[in-house]
Amino acid sequence: MVTEIGNLIGGKQVPSTSNRTGDVFNPATGEVIAKVALSSAPELAEAVENAKKAQPAWAATNPQKRARVIMKFVELLNRDMDKLAEALSREHGKTMPDAKGDVIRGLEVAEFCIGAPHLLKGEFTEGAGPNIDIYSMRQPLGVVAGITPFNFPAMIPMWKFCPAIAAGNAFILKPSERNPTVPIMLAELMLEAGLPEGILNVVNGDKEVVDALLDHQDVTAIGFVGSTPIAEYIYTRGCANGKRVQCFGSAKNHMIIMPDADLDQTADALIGAGYGAAGERCMAISVAVAVGEKTGDELIAKLKPRVEALKIAPYTDGDDADFGPLITKAARDRVLGLVNSGVEQGADLVVDGRDFSMQGYENGNFIGGCLFDNVTTDMDIYKEEIFGPVLNVMRADTYEDGIRLPMENEFGNGVSIYTRDGDTARDFASRINVGMVGVNVPIPVPLAYYTFGGWKKSGFGDLNQHGPDAFRFYTKTKTVTSRWPSGIKEGAEFVIPTMD
Repeated sequence: MVTEIGNLIGGKQVPSTSNRTGDVFNPATGEVIAKVALSSAPELAEAVENAKKAQPAWAATNPQKRARVIMKFVELLNRDMDKLAEALSREHGKTMPDAKGDVIRGLEVAEFCIGAPHLLKGEFTEGAGPNIDIYSMRQPLGVVAGITPFNFPAMIPMWKFCPAIAAGNAFILKPSERNPTVPIMLAELMLEAGLPEGILNVVNGDKEVVDALLDHQDVTAIGFVGSTPIAEYIYTRGCANGKRVQCFGSAKNHMIIMPDADLDQTADALIGAGYGAAGERCMAISVAVAVGEKTGDELIAKLKPRVEALKIAPYTDGDDADFGPLITKAARDRVLGLVNSGVEQGADLVVDGRDFSMQGYENGNFIGGCLFDNVTTDMDIYKEEIFGPVLNVMRADTYEDGIRLPMENEFGNGVSIYTRDGDTARDFASRINVGMVGVNVPIPVPLAYYTFGGWKKSGFGDLNQHGPDAFRFYTKTKTVTSRWPSGIKEGAEFVIPTMD
């Protein structure tokens, strides 16, 4: 049965009036399982109007009460974990354990946001000048928005709306049209947790809704996660319209493998980081840089059987699959095209997963794990973010040659080094020009109380996602300088005030 997915505006699910829809597929079978609304600009305006009306009362609600709503939301997430993961797997293709990880990483940010009363505290200085006190306060921006990607349909929406709402804002969520069910479910859980109607609205759509958000005068801030070309577009247009904008884009994440690394540990780390979620992660390690020919040869020898042994299956086959299908047929075709280009441009395809097929799922978007060796910087498989189960191994003669690759790459999302040498690790962490760094950690995604964000063409804007930066992004600082009549001298003052 094909379901119809509309919007959630003003606390109620409402069908779209645009008469435009998009297909939502089951990636494992290729079947259309839902039709999602591609909403119009007037529908977006309706959601903003609802949010604008509801926001002042929510902002006036004390931070402790707002935090209690988030606390209840965390309880409900735990209650409905299996239901959320199953819906996520059905539309995305992730295995159930990976889908639960998607929800949990969002839940952890929600837990952090329970501390909003502390995070929203201002500063106070008594006697900053003669009879003068100065204090600051953090206040919400108003109506804010998030545009989130298909690859983490639970985690990234929660990274956006939890701190924004805890800070007293109203939120418009525009999720990916490829898997819209879980964002609606999350909004419903927020309502069940006690969030007032109109504070969290979900508007499904495509570029028309995105442009409407970017142009609407009552939307004060926008966060985005996706590809770099779209990140640049949203950042440029949003800033031109006077909005506060943070955008996170594409990645090309490297792992440097030193000759002293434990290669069994390294190979296991690369398998999980490179092939988990079929490589559809912005923090996936897609480039392994072996320092020294011997290191490279031994690494390939350990990776090859591991890649060949990967278990690929739909989520319905149980929890022991390593990864499932890609999100769409177009995504699969793109990955296959890049693998073909790697062969044509001279890389050694050590493990070829292009012909992978599963009985009963011939129309699914599956591709087997692919492993390349002797990749060079001029190849398309190096220059582009593949976003598929493909790992590139490159060779470097020295440590300096190895770190030059991520440092000269246009993207700067994540990077990792595997070594037993503390001096090398410390030098690497200090010098590397990448936003998130792992030392013997394959996917260096910080925990919720630190911030997440890339450098160079992986990130646009001054503040990162989650952690303290999220509360800085979704609030503005007001500073009050006060003096009472008993401390005021007679007569006009023509000199600029000082602390003397």
